[in-house]
Amino acid sequence: MRCFEVNVMGDWKKHALAGIGAVSVLLVSFCVEGGGDTLEQLRNQMVKRQIEARGVSSPGVLKAMRSVERHRFVPQHHITSAYEDHPLPIGHGQTISQPYIVALMTELCDLDGSEKVLEIGTGSGYQTAVLSLLAKEVYSIEIVEPLAKLSSQRFRSMGYKNISVKHGDGYGGWPEKAPFDVIILTAAPPEIPGKLVEQLNEGGIMVAPVGDYFQELVRIDKVGGHIRRRTVTHVRFVPMVHGREKNGD
Repeated sequence: MRCFEVNVMGDWKKHALAGIGAVSVLLVSFCVEGGGDTLEQLRNQMVKRQIEARGVSSPGVLKAMRSVERHRFVPQHHITSAYEDHPLPIGHGQTISQPYIVALMTELCDLDGSEKVLEIGTGSGYQTAVLSLLAKEVYSIEIVEPLAKLSSQRFRSMGYKNISVKHGDGYGGWPEKAPFDVIILTAAPPEIPGKLVEQLNEGGIMVAPVGDYFQELVRIDKVGGHIRRRTVTHVRFVPMVHGREKNGD
């Protein structure tokens, strides 16, 4: 049995109910049956077995997935599952995506380090953090206020300096910061919102799950003011919600 001690932010539900004042840091201990592997080794195995093995090959994306500590973006009672091959609940009916899907969507963005990125659906901030290592600036919108506040605190505590988060309705985008070179959605609208297409730069890329029960992961390229849409695979994401959500459960 292998045991770990990990610094994580305090209990998610407690912070949500308190409205996120100062964020506490906790030292959490946990053990893994039969474990001889460190968290870094588990993360490297995740990249090799779940991501590279499925065809993600971008060196930058693979490096970012090895670098971002996924266990610091999940609720503390799910830390032992942080590097497993599936989504995890993060509260408020939301999830942190499967590592492979995060890597695939990031690779589809074709980032070279010069881009201004808009993310719709901050959630825990894991996808945001991966994007931040590959882009110049990341602007992220989260409709669930406690998650927006918690992710902002997490980015500051972990030293991510090129990420801006706001609480709001992703359907409207972030017009004050537009246009964007890349827009990525981590929740599924029934159709691509027109305002987001308007905020996408000429030559820009949008990556999004689209649909209701049956969803497709699509890549959209904006060329000559028109969009070219390509279906990549079938996925299952939480729905993208209109309006301003309440402060959570």
